[in-house]
Amino acid sequence: MMKTVPISNIKKYAHKKTISLTDETLFRKSKLSEIVRNTADVGLFLINVVKNTFSCGFEFNEFIKQCFQVGNKSLGLISITGIVIGLVLTIQSRPVLVDFGAVNMLPGMVAISIIREMGPVITALICAGKVGSGIGAELGSMRVTEQIDAMEVSSTNPVRFLIVPRVLATTLMLPLLALYADILGILGSWIASNIKGDVSFVLFISQAFGDVDFMDFLPAVIKSFFFGAVIGLVGCYKGFNAGRGTESVGKAANSAVVMGSLLVIIVDLIAVQITDLL
Repeated sequence: MMKTVPISNIKKYAHKKTISLTDETLFRKSKLSEIVRNTADVGLFLINVVKNTFSCGFEFNEFIKQCFQVGNKSLGLISITGIVIGLVLTIQSRPVLVDFGAVNMLPGMVAISIIREMGPVITALICAGKVGSGIGAELGSMRVTEQIDAMEVSSTNPVRFLIVPRVLATTLMLPLLALYADILGILGSWIASNIKGDVSFVLFISQAFGDVDFMDFLPAVIKSFFFGAVIGLVGCYKGFNAGRGTESVGKAANSAVVMGSLLVIIVDLIAVQITDLL
């Protein structure tokens, strides 16, 4: 015999399902609205930065100051990292090339690897951690202490004075730092080559740059400009839009590092695909 279910139980079950479905729909709607709102905020921020970059009243002194800050903060760490990259690449690659009897190809291989990929990417990641976090924390503390609000009240454009010089400084300085890291990486490779051999500096440099042409430098320099712009924009955006609490300064610095490093890798992937098509 078939068991009958009371109509009250059916109503309760349907009511529960309706509530859970409504809550899930509202949650998804709120997340979608948040994504759209954040995307719009980023777009408006970029438009505002570009508009103020090409407007009158450029803060040249602040730009020079930020260029010094970006280079000075990263120079020591990039110097050590550049030499270590050359040492590690040479020490790891030399035994394999010895087995194939192609030790003479080592300088050119290391030089191309450093110039095309290792130098720009490692430099960008270091700057994302060192410079990007500094920009995010600095602007975030200015937002928390209401210095940015005071600038807006006093008819001073904070985007033109704070953000544009920092973005241009990172965009200009990162290619120079990448070239500096390339030089030190090749120097580190020469040092590693002399650990188990005896290679003169002139011979090593001639072998290294004998396989390098202009098209190895150009894509690396161009994508370094984009790396610098991404790091500056992310750090400024996170700091400029930080919350009001003191803990938001740490969150702005942390998110600037994470998002900047992720975007550097994505930009590098896009640049590699474009370069491969050319």
